[in-house]
Amino acid sequence: MDKKRVAVPLVCHGHSRPVVDLFYSPMTPDGFFLISSSKDSSPMLRNGETGDWVGTFEGHKGAVWSCCLDTNALRAASGSADFTARIWDAITGDELHSFEHKHIVRACTFSEDTHFLLTGGVEKILRIYDLNRPDAPPREVDKSPGSVRTVAWLHSDQTILSSCTDMGGVRLWDVRTGNVVRALETKSPVTSAEVSQDGRYITTADGFTVKFWDANHFGLVKSYNMPCTVESASLEPKYGYKFIAGGEDMWIHVFDFHTGEEIACNKGHHGPVHCVRFSPGGESYASGSEDGTVRIWQTGPASTHDDTEAASANGLLTGNVSVTADEVSRKIEGFQIADEGKTREKEEAGTA
Repeated sequence: MDKKRVAVPLVCHGHSRPVVDLFYSPMTPDGFFLISSSKDSSPMLRNGETGDWVGTFEGHKGAVWSCCLDTNALRAASGSADFTARIWDAITGDELHSFEHKHIVRACTFSEDTHFLLTGGVEKILRIYDLNRPDAPPREVDKSPGSVRTVAWLHSDQTILSSCTDMGGVRLWDVRTGNVVRALETKSPVTSAEVSQDGRYITTADGFTVKFWDANHFGLVKSYNMPCTVESASLEPKYGYKFIAGGEDMWIHVFDFHTGEEIACNKGHHGPVHCVRFSPGGESYASGSEDGTVRIWQTGPASTHDDTEAASANGLLTGNVSVTADEVSRKIEGFQIADEGKTREKEEAGTA
């Protein structure tokens, strides 16, 4: 490949184990936020634009496989190998609810209206928790054919999507009946499934393939072969003209949505890339890796200064961008801040 401009990421340190999931909030009056989950058991909240660390949610006793924020970024949710899904106050960091499961929780997500939490995992059961009545038993959707890997809501919370760790395909469930209404077939297990911001597309990553499906009629729109096994893919939310993918080769690949041509390939991680996501405005995207870092990449023109390129190649730049106290005080005030520097021995409960 010809040498292209080197993109300089913001490198966000703090996790002591691999980063396995990322989620951006929509734009809020306070900006937008990024939450990351890791096998170190402690999800982290960051300023989505600068990568600055806001705080860490402390309480899980095992690897955290999934994380998300509600529409207003006021609450966070996480699913863990400690057999729980938890709801957190994203302002104070306090734990609001803990939902017990009988096995590892691999996936969780808030409904669009923020009233419900959907979870799935090794139990092969999709559960819907009413957050207005958190002590009430959850509604259980018809049994999944396999261990649940990903979940998502679509069609204004009328449909839910799930994929399995041990078989191909994506299943679409009618929330009202609890039954599968459609299955989207793939050869390999779907490790990443994302509903586009405008609700038009479902983006899936399975093995060496990234596919785009019509989210309303469920037909296959585009399918592209990837240069390596990819674990995650994300479509640019504003214009939809490009998408990103990350996987085993440790690179972040950027492709043209219409042609599948590779536009850029950004290097920096020192381990396989487990998750990639575009920010809500499409001006940047984040990647999480086996190396324990989150990297935020700008989509605009990259600097080509020799010193900047060298710093990027060696992973020396960090996300410690200067911001005024007023810009983040609303989010930081009262938050349970953990010392990122101290070492913590945590037993990981469960494996991928």
